[in-house]
Amino acid sequence: MMLDTFLLLILLICVITDLKNRKIYNKVIYPALLVTFIYHSVTSGLEGLSHSFIGFLIGLSLLLIPYLMGGMGAGDVKLLALIGAMKGGAFVFQSFLYIALLGAVLAIGIIIFRSGVVKSIVYYVTSLKSGVVLRGGVSRGSLTATYPYGVAIAGGAVLCMVMQGWRFL
Repeated sequence: MMLDTFLLLILLICVITDLKNRKIYNKVIYPALLVTFIYHSVTSGLEGLSHSFIGFLIGLSLLLIPYLMGGMGAGDVKLLALIGAMKGGAFVFQSFLYIALLGAVLAIGIIIFRSGVVKSIVYYVTSLKSGVVLRGGVSRGSLTATYPYGVAIAGGAVLCMVMQGWRFL
């Protein structure tokens, strides 16, 4: 329970900094990672530390290829690795599925609202009523738009916690 609260606090900080500055800071991730390893070592010994380290490696490996291809920031990779260290390999893999779904929804929403697709559809429909055909579509810039993926990571982790029976109160 204490570790879950600590995780929520770290996720909240990372979401705020990712939305505000588009960065997930090492000065948040590294101390939290150190506290996590120490916590697991003290509470479960070497077995707890190895469980935490395996979760860290799984979380790190899940986003490493997108990072190396330039599609992801290093802070996002480290945040998912931290989640793996805190909650273990099975949890980070399950939450990764939720993260991918939330990330896709966020990306589609950003493409729709940044490119003016809704506006284009309204113009197109009204132009059909008047007999004029307007050309429109998704702009090239909206398809290359970046967004704070830390929001999807935090949302997926929290959603996974809720799906596993974690209660807020």
